[in-house]
Amino acid sequence: MGLQIQKETFEPEEYERFSQRLADSLEALQQVLARPGFGVGPRTIGAELEMFLVDAAGFPLPVNRQVLGQTMDPRVTVEIDRFNLECNLRPGPLAGRPFTAMREEFESALAEVRRAAATQGARVAVTGILPTLREKDLGLGAMTALPRYRALSAAIRRRRREEPLRVVIGGEDSLTLEWDDVTLEGANTSLQYHLRVDPADFARMYNAAQLATPVVLAVSSNSPFLLGRRLWDETRVALFRQAVDDRGEPQSEAPQHGRVTFGHGWVRQGPLELFAESVALYPPLLPVLGPESPLECLSRGGLPRLDELRLHQGTVWSWNRAIYDPSGDGHVRIELRALPAGPTVVDMLANGALLLGLTLGLSQDMEALLPGLPFPCARGNFIRAAKEGLDAKLLWPERHAPSPRLVPAAALVERLLPVARAGLVDAGVDTEEADGLLSIIAARIRAGCTGARWQRKMLARLEAHMPRQDALAALLERYMLLASSGRPVHEWPLE
Repeated sequence: MGLQIQKETFEPEEYERFSQRLADSLEALQQVLARPGFGVGPRTIGAELEMFLVDAAGFPLPVNRQVLGQTMDPRVTVEIDRFNLECNLRPGPLAGRPFTAMREEFESALAEVRRAAATQGARVAVTGILPTLREKDLGLGAMTALPRYRALSAAIRRRRREEPLRVVIGGEDSLTLEWDDVTLEGANTSLQYHLRVDPADFARMYNAAQLATPVVLAVSSNSPFLLGRRLWDETRVALFRQAVDDRGEPQSEAPQHGRVTFGHGWVRQGPLELFAESVALYPPLLPVLGPESPLECLSRGGLPRLDELRLHQGTVWSWNRAIYDPSGDGHVRIELRALPAGPTVVDMLANGALLLGLTLGLSQDMEALLPGLPFPCARGNFIRAAKEGLDAKLLWPERHAPSPRLVPAAALVERLLPVARAGLVDAGVDTEEADGLLSIIAARIRAGCTGARWQRKMLARLEAHMPRQDALAALLERYMLLASSGRPVHEWPLE
């Protein structure tokens, strides 16, 4: 988020000053984006990976700060719940063999976390939602003891007028919960890719990412269980939306927008409109002022940090998010936030290659594609992909009426693999590297086996001769053992 959060409650005048600073920041950002050459440069990619700490029996182990204290690796940081950690991988150029470099980053970071975790009796599980998670593992006692998390939870409760959060998710089973804090968010762990783009290319790149995300999510799903229930293939999508929902009972007929969102329409101009939308639609949660006035910084010819705007943007959880980064000469990028963690490093790299490749490849054709897919159809695709995974049918824009048309997700992925390949290769990615990772996606489709499908089938086998909670624990042990082999999930046995 940029700014350090040191307090948990705020006065009305702090919100007023913060709102004024947001308005100044938008004006400053508009001027920065208009500077000739701002943000122009080689494309780079980076990633963030979240993970669980578990004990010998596979249950969450709340020791993240102790584990962090055992490592000097700057890539490792804590997350919202005490059994979560995150690794922020170093960014690198997209051209060349970026996924080879990223694989080394993933493996070295995970090895270091595993080493540090072992000193605390912990193991590392990389999966979208931990199958063994129980209600008693959550709640205020599970929250990492940092002011920013307590402040965030308190702010959401105030916005809800102290009403509890209500979580309702249906699937093969159903789940209904009332909850008083944001620790349910920590039940989700994800893999987030970052793609730096020139400001002039931002709108078409962002729209391409929005178009591609449901397709990739369907073939990458890895979160079928929550609190012992069989729910969506990507239950994270339903849970996250409800776990940080700051909307209480409506006080008027005016619409309220959830802070976890797929978006409200196609981007027409560039990143500024997404930042402006966040400021216009979402009241501030954490009104902490930085030391810098952005307009004064601009008047001196400097590059403003826009700390308040970046902090506010960090409390609006778009599945694809616009990022302004003032480091160096400054740039903008797209944070692709929808993918789950796991199952293996090679699976995560293949998912990233498909998503980045489609974002790049489809971006060349957005003027022709967008008229054939009204934005609510894209948003519906995202929900269907999260619910049904490879079984989903997605609406896809066609060049000739009628458009859009329903296409089975697996067939659509196969159809789009050449587009992803062209997007990567045209961006300078080594052909052999692109082909190798996309071949994993093709093999996954042929096998009909995502992480979610493997978990569902394994649970059914285990549950035939043991209780559900025991079966979930046994499933996790098999999952972690097979993940440690490095073999992609479509090659995992069901035995």
